[in-house]
Amino acid sequence: MWPLALIVFALGASMGSFLNVVIYRIPAGLSILWPPSRCPKCYSRLKVTENVPIFSWLWLRGRCGHCRSAISIRYPVVELITALLFLIVFWKFGITISTLGYWFFFSWLLALSMIDLDTMTLPNPLTQSGLILGLFFQIFTTLDTNFQINNLVNHLIIGIIGAVVGLWLFDLISIFGSIAFGQTVMGGGDAKLAAMIGAWLGWKYLLLACFLACALGAFIGGAAIALSLLDRRQPMPFGPFLAIGASLTVIWGNQILSTYFNLFFPHF
Repeated sequence: MWPLALIVFALGASMGSFLNVVIYRIPAGLSILWPPSRCPKCYSRLKVTENVPIFSWLWLRGRCGHCRSAISIRYPVVELITALLFLIVFWKFGITISTLGYWFFFSWLLALSMIDLDTMTLPNPLTQSGLILGLFFQIFTTLDTNFQINNLVNHLIIGIIGAVVGLWLFDLISIFGSIAFGQTVMGGGDAKLAAMIGAWLGWKYLLLACFLACALGAFIGGAAIALSLLDRRQPMPFGPFLAIGASLTVIWGNQILSTYFNLFFPHF
């Protein structure tokens, strides 16, 4: 399996390199296809040897090979995280259509998380395209099992209901939270991201992902406030927490739910 794992790692790192382009250019309103990769300071086009994921940054010691400007360590970190996510998904699902689908899903989640951290926004082009891909994923996952038209329709309905539940749930949280706290508590992009996650996971696993996101957000937010790193009324991006909740649900959702029901509803 090692040669195959290395191929998966390389695919993930390459996708991470592309995600760096997406993360930088979409918020800036730039094309993600043109111009080719270049230094953000001197705009020199990168050579092939300067554009190898992870290793080029190490080889160049974190500096542009043309103007010697510092290159953020975040670029190789995003590439490494993407490569590791690809390996985790491959370890979980093997050589299946689900693996290919979740590679795209995790890539979308990572790109949206980084953009949300940078700009406090979740761009519509990514959430909308991710939702559409999620519905297609629901259809194509039936090819991993016994393919039947009824099964295909059921999976598509699961995705549509999940998207609607995600959108309505966060819209309601935003409305009632704003009334209770007298300020905006949830951005419109969070509802769209939840709809995207619902399209991929269905409404049941969407609820688990949202619960994990809220628990993680409350813990980290509370710790940041206690350490005076964050003001009580200071906005905090919620997209990364949703992304982490969705990722945990994909990998360990069944085990989490099984453990929960065994503990609290053993005879259910």
